[in-house]
Amino acid sequence: MINTITEFLSYDFIRRALLVGALVSLCAALLGVSLVLKRYSMIGDGLSHVGFGALSVSMALNLAPLQVAVPVVIIAAFFLLKISENSRIKADAAIALISSSALAIGVVSTSIKGGMNTDVMSYLFGSALSITDNDARISIILCFFVLIVFIVFYNKIFAITFDENFAKASGINTKTFNMLLAFLTAVTIVIGMRIMGTMLISSLIIFPALTSMRIFKTFKSVIFSSALISVICFVVGILISFIYEVPAGASVVLTNLVLLIIFSMLGYIIKKS
Repeated sequence: MINTITEFLSYDFIRRALLVGALVSLCAALLGVSLVLKRYSMIGDGLSHVGFGALSVSMALNLAPLQVAVPVVIIAAFFLLKISENSRIKADAAIALISSSALAIGVVSTSIKGGMNTDVMSYLFGSALSITDNDARISIILCFFVLIVFIVFYNKIFAITFDENFAKASGINTKTFNMLLAFLTAVTIVIGMRIMGTMLISSLIIFPALTSMRIFKTFKSVIFSSALISVICFVVGILISFIYEVPAGASVVLTNLVLLIIFSMLGYIIKKS
């Protein structure tokens, strides 16, 4: 086992994937707690489809995928919040409209370019091999930005998560901080798509939060637990992917699923005891 881990860590692309993936997992877990509690967890799925559409168009036009996708997904996140707040379209319907439209744009762009290739498939299902040094640098900078902003505005995010009306009455600009939450989520989704893929990136937002909530009850304990669970599941998932030669994104999701089942059983036992 030690030899396997040593070999596992000897590859540059694995080390890049672990560093970027652990940071993305951490960011997704922290944001995921608020998104799940606000019943807005599917925003990750919707924004990942927007990301795929933006990446497909950028590749069709021979533009830098990451630099194009980040602003497009951020704009989509703001637009999503706007139409769900100020119109008769509810949040779930808005997510469905935006995600399906973006996915259709991505598929059309891909077909015009010449169909599915390795790059497109890596964005759909994730690939640790696809992370370049430049992508890693950009991703690390963005992840640290997300973490710093989350820590600085932790109290405000906590307030709008549990009681938005009380937060507004307390003088907190709830619209601004909802936008901030959407902005941070958009950035995290885009930088995580390289490893997890469009189809699986939202799992990093949903699973750790739900797993932690099976046992822990306070916001702070759920936050810390989700962060730890997310990073551990990512590392274990990547290791399983390396050993058994299965897709990395799927391995990470299944690792999260197993832990969710274990925590659910433990939570049931604790509740009954």
